[in-house]
Amino acid sequence: MNPDRTVAPRHGWLIANLIAQLSFGLFAMTVCLPSMQDWPATFGASQAAVQLTFSGYVLAYGALQLFYGPWSDRIGRRPVVMTGLVLSFIGCVVAALAPNLEVLVGARLLQGAGSAACMVAGRAMVQDFFTGPERTRVMAFVGMTMGVTPPLATIIGGQLHVRFGWQSIFVLMAVLALGQLAWAWRGLPRQRMQAEGPVKGWRDLASGYGQLARTPTFVAYVLMLAATTSTFYTFLGGAPIVLKGYGVTPERVGWYIMAIPGAYILGNMLTARLIRRRGDRPLMIIGQCTTMSGLFLLLAVGLAAPHTPLMLALPLILLGIGHGLLVPATLTGTVGLVPGLAGAASAVAGLMQQMTGALGGFLVGLVPHHGPVNLALMMILFASLGVVAQVVLFRKLLPRKPVMDPGSSPG
Repeated sequence: MNPDRTVAPRHGWLIANLIAQLSFGLFAMTVCLPSMQDWPATFGASQAAVQLTFSGYVLAYGALQLFYGPWSDRIGRRPVVMTGLVLSFIGCVVAALAPNLEVLVGARLLQGAGSAACMVAGRAMVQDFFTGPERTRVMAFVGMTMGVTPPLATIIGGQLHVRFGWQSIFVLMAVLALGQLAWAWRGLPRQRMQAEGPVKGWRDLASGYGQLARTPTFVAYVLMLAATTSTFYTFLGGAPIVLKGYGVTPERVGWYIMAIPGAYILGNMLTARLIRRRGDRPLMIIGQCTTMSGLFLLLAVGLAAPHTPLMLALPLILLGIGHGLLVPATLTGTVGLVPGLAGAASAVAGLMQQMTGALGGFLVGLVPHHGPVNLALMMILFASLGVVAQVVLFRKLLPRKPVMDPGSSPG
């Protein structure tokens, strides 16, 4: 299904609205990370059980995108976003009132299920209203904003936790959900979706996903996205544990987590500046090399240097820059390969990202973290998947194209 592109003006307010919707889920995901240091004592639970509040959110955030993506292809992006925000609001209220960890995990699942709509529909709308290198530039601007989101969320969450208690975090999220809902109702376009064929319900849904699964280039792009996300979420899940061992309290966690997202903004700025001249492929190769360099530097520092918070944060600046060069073009290739299935493609990509991210965020709670070594090894393991996928993509699926035509999408 293709939206009628004439119904939405391409202006700054639309881009701002899309960016707000896309970053909402990531803000909700990370704002309570500082509180997770204290939740084992608060609820009398293990660290692994507490990690379920993170990995459960991430899993729901990914799985529901499989439903929202095709739904948005059929009925339009705006009603899907608004439905998701209502669910997220309910989840925030339940979380703020949660009497035990089990209820909190359930509330986080509901939050993730609602926030998924904003991510999948927002990505698809970038595909709907922008083309060629301009689409990659918009993805880079999205990346810059989403790079700011995790450290900003953890700083705000840490301050709220210390000053007003962890429940205040979810009160804030409920207010933000209502604000996003009002902005979506007023600011997002009412798209007219144009069917490319007869609508057959779930049969069409399965057929669309089957078509994507049979497209090797799409699979390679999705694996690359999954690798970057799982690497980053492993860091998000493990960093508060490592930092607690260094004596870093909840209100200070966000300043060290800022290393990757802050550098990610720089990488996206470089992408927006260089994409027209260099094309997607060289930037993706440089991004992958920079990513792996940062991870191996973290491992080397962890084995050799004194364990301090800065020794965790500084090497990962390279990883952030690498992801900023890699992700915008990879997202563009993923969503743009089959335009009629943009929503479904966004959903599959989101599911794989969040499932592997949830796995990484949970596994870090199962191993000891007396320094950054175990965390670095886990991140290298996930990042290596992206290296393999990129080699296959460029050598087998898109061979002998050193520089792509800047006016075309990858794939």
